[in-house]
Amino acid sequence: MEYVFFFVAAFVFLFLLRKLAKKINLVDRPNERKKHQGEIPLVGGIAIYTTLMLAIWAYPNLLVSSEIYVLCASVLVLMGVIDDKYDVDYRIRLVIQILISCTMIFAAGLSLKSLGGLAFGYPVVLGPLGYIVTVFAVLGAINAFNMVDGIDGLLGGLSLATFGGLAYLNYVDDQLLLARFCLLMMIVMIPYIILNLGFPFGRQRKVFMGDAGSMLIGFTVIWVLLQGTQGPKAQMYPVTALWLIAIPLMDMITIMVRRIRKGHSPFKPDREHLHHVCLRAGLSPHQALCFICMLALIYAAVGITLESVNAPELLSFVLFLLAFSLYFIGLNSVWRVLAWLHRVARRK
Repeated sequence: MEYVFFFVAAFVFLFLLRKLAKKINLVDRPNERKKHQGEIPLVGGIAIYTTLMLAIWAYPNLLVSSEIYVLCASVLVLMGVIDDKYDVDYRIRLVIQILISCTMIFAAGLSLKSLGGLAFGYPVVLGPLGYIVTVFAVLGAINAFNMVDGIDGLLGGLSLATFGGLAYLNYVDDQLLLARFCLLMMIVMIPYIILNLGFPFGRQRKVFMGDAGSMLIGFTVIWVLLQGTQGPKAQMYPVTALWLIAIPLMDMITIMVRRIRKGHSPFKPDREHLHHVCLRAGLSPHQALCFICMLALIYAAVGITLESVNAPELLSFVLFLLAFSLYFIGLNSVWRVLAWLHRVARRK
């Protein structure tokens, strides 16, 4: 019954915040990179955050060190709102994200202590290096989900795939509190996805997630993954986490490498993400959404299957690297392939 309450609460917050956003000018306007029509309220993330905080207030034991999570999430969302309205320099965002990472590590005790049995079954213990690796993992997760938010429904769909996989793995391992939290994340995101896609309430009630929401989701994902893959009560192999966030992670690394090769800042926005490629290839936005989310579900299913059959962690890691290599090569070669296909089509 509580899930129904939080589902309805998320809807209510969305409709209330839409009106407030228009009054305070917290809206997204079209430009050379953003092709939507009209001014769209950037309140999806704020509504998810508000509902989530209400749920954690009611059930504080859903997460370890929930008070630290609330503090970190609140700072991230506040920074995201300011960024949505005033476009904060990426270096300031990175500094704050690093401070958030350190708070999570030293106040909540969550860090990457081991990479699992990647050394032919023997654990790869990080020791003090784990703190540095954790900071990069947090920065990676936050920015991966932030960068992938490019077409309607995509961030929500990929988040559902990730939290759905996490809910299942925690449930089968009898970690019911963490499974409930993941299910709660899915439930409070569905109202946003409905309004974001404009169905059935119409596109005049459309909302966007905003940086506040995408960073909140990325941070929440890494928090749950660290809680689930580290320590004596770990529910899954660390390598399985890579499969659950495969599309955001692969897309971010591929795009950043491409930008650096061109001599650009890795944080410079462009239109070369996977969803842009799908649109350039002739897919409609809804077709691109379905294709990318299906790909994410396949990756998650592969990771969960390998975990369920107790496949060696090294095998899972090698298969992931193979999948990532194919993704990297494919995304970097796709423009040449599309140009060739267009030339062939014109000749016919």
